[in-house]
Amino acid sequence: MEYLVSVISSPWFLVAWAGLTIPSLAILARDLSRNNAHLMSLMKLVWGLTVLYSGPLGLWIYWLTGRKEIATDSLFRRAFRSVAHCYSGCGMGEIIGLLLAVGVLALGNLWTAAITFAFAYIAGFVLTVGPLVQGGESFGKAVWDAVLSETPSITMMEIVAIGVDLTLAGGAGLGDIRFWSSLIVSLTCGLVAAYPINLLLLHYGVKEGMMDPRHTRHAHG
Repeated sequence: MEYLVSVISSPWFLVAWAGLTIPSLAILARDLSRNNAHLMSLMKLVWGLTVLYSGPLGLWIYWLTGRKEIATDSLFRRAFRSVAHCYSGCGMGEIIGLLLAVGVLALGNLWTAAITFAFAYIAGFVLTVGPLVQGGESFGKAVWDAVLSETPSITMMEIVAIGVDLTLAGGAGLGDIRFWSSLIVSLTCGLVAAYPINLLLLHYGVKEGMMDPRHTRHAHG
């Protein structure tokens, strides 16, 4: 643990991460504009945030599961798209919650964890309810469906992400390299931890998952 903390405390960690993430975002943007422009705007946002949070890992998930060029679809690919959708909203909420709790309010670990979880849950919840309502569901049914389908995934994701973040950078402020480095590491840990939950939710029909990118409107245009 001490070795890991020393690694993420180095400015070179952030330099290396930027060196991997910026090209990953460029590759994603190029592929979305040239080959997969048919994808829904929401999914383009999902993939952009996923790559922003997790760099090459996020790009690999997109390349394997989110493009019309995939040879076949499967449960494990649907689970990756599902967890990316959850991750994009929760990650945004987690970042906002940490900035508020640590940077503005200077709270201790317990309150930081509570506020961060609340923001992550709300953001992930909204990202699910909004499209359901736009798709024709009543607001009440959309809320209930989101509670059932997203709560297990969000809870697992945030328990792991917040736990890793506080373990690596508890007490670090916004001016500390460790604050930002641990956020990068913790977000990706949350993504990995939530994948099996999404796999099970899809397997048992609790979640439907995101559409096969080959069947999206104009997928072959």
